[in-house]
Amino acid sequence: MPLSEHEQRLLEQIEQSLYAEDPKFARTWRAKNLHSLKRMRLLRAIVAFVLGLGALLAGVITLPGHSSIGIALGVGGFLIMLAAAWYGFATRNKARPTAAPARPSAPKRSVLTRLEERWQRRQDENGFGR
Repeated sequence: MPLSEHEQRLLEQIEQSLYAEDPKFARTWRAKNLHSLKRMRLLRAIVAFVLGLGALLAGVITLPGHSSIGIALGVGGFLIMLAAAWYGFATRNKARPTAAPARPSAPKRSVLTRLEERWQRRQDENGFGR
């Protein structure tokens, strides 16, 4: 949904005041765009997933010699992999644009009203409502 002219002016005023108050902070955020931030998050998720996989494999390798260390490494590696996958998918879903604008919804009807309407339609279709 696009911003109104008034909202755009307010946003520009806020941005100008930010540049005036803290130009260094404003430059750091202006240099980064959404695509590069998304790419960095995805890269972090991939690195964490690979590290978790390494820990999982280290746990499997050390399992015969030291079972408690092997189990701890395996479980820890799996949890790291799970968290990295969640982090990566959360990044992907946030950046997905909506396909269609939201349409105005009809007023909500109660469950009882909908059931009564269905019952009435069935009665009319079968010829019982006459």
